[in-house]
Amino acid sequence: MSREYPERPIVGVGVVVVHENQVLLIRRGKPPREGQWSLPGGAQELGETARREVREEAGVEIAVAELLDVVDSVTPDGARTRYHFTLVDFRGVWQSGTPTAGGDAAAARWVPLGALDAYDLWDETTRVIGLAADLADA
Repeated sequence: MSREYPERPIVGVGVVVVHENQVLLIRRGKPPREGQWSLPGGAQELGETARREVREEAGVEIAVAELLDVVDSVTPDGARTRYHFTLVDFRGVWQSGTPTAGGDAAAARWVPLGALDAYDLWDETTRVIGLAADLADA
């Protein structure tokens, strides 16, 4: 099924990895949101897990801690829907590795939680980062 103008929503995963008061972000290398900073993850293919997505896109090993939320990302195009992803967002716990871009990511890095405004994140991304940061502090 095509990701653009799909017949139904596409399931995707996102992982919020907070480590030492920083969050792991990737810059998208392909549409939708090409060039924008986001969480590691993406459209889920058969057999792929959230852990594998983080390893593939950011070169970091994690343990999946818990489900944070499920959100819809819908990009309209007039009367049609150009993209529709149902995103399942998890909190991940850093295990090892240094961020290195791979897969669909053009860049990967740790970003201080206090510096997120400079990355022009989608509001839902900022919100789930906040949820994960609260849990990491608990």
